[in-house]
Amino acid sequence: MELKQALAELRKLEKRKFEQGIDLIVNLKGIDVRKDNISAIITLPHKIKDKNVCGFLTKKSELVTTITQPDFARYKDKKELKNLVKRYDFFIGAAPLMPSVATVFGKALGPAGKMPSPQLGIIAPETDATIKNVLDKIDKSIKIRAKEASIKVIAGKENMDDEQIIENIRAIYGGIVEALPTKKENVKSVMIKLTMSKPIKVEIK
Repeated sequence: MELKQALAELRKLEKRKFEQGIDLIVNLKGIDVRKDNISAIITLPHKIKDKNVCGFLTKKSELVTTITQPDFARYKDKKELKNLVKRYDFFIGAAPLMPSVATVFGKALGPAGKMPSPQLGIIAPETDATIKNVLDKIDKSIKIRAKEASIKVIAGKENMDDEQIIENIRAIYGGIVEALPTKKENVKSVMIKLTMSKPIKVEIK
């Protein structure tokens, strides 16, 4: 089914009391998720939701929730660390602090796929302009990481236009395909669904 037709079908379904997300599901084949490290940061044409971002910085910033080096010690407490990782979607860090960030926070941020990365999160130089630039990028970015032979990610919300959702879906699908070892050959099937609906199989050309 074409994307536009599939979205029309989803919009005919019973409305819920909350705004549902539009999920994209890409089922994979010929992949060993333990050996093939499939991950990517994809920039979307259209923002879906606000992100909670936290920064490991050398000084407090008014642009982002900040953890400075003197605060690092409290996160040796496993419970504090676990709560921190759960509370934020993205983490950014000043380049000079990254070795300390890796030591103190790496064991929790790494497995959660939230370590600040050179692609999106390591700040140099540490200026308001640089921080704002990274925050703007994060607002329109999603992280993809395959932990099983299926990748599920939110591509839009019900209140968005079909065209915006379709453009986001195409961007995400393209980013996932690019991260796969043998590109489209590793794609078994593609589906879209609402948060509370059954999936509909779609063709993305």
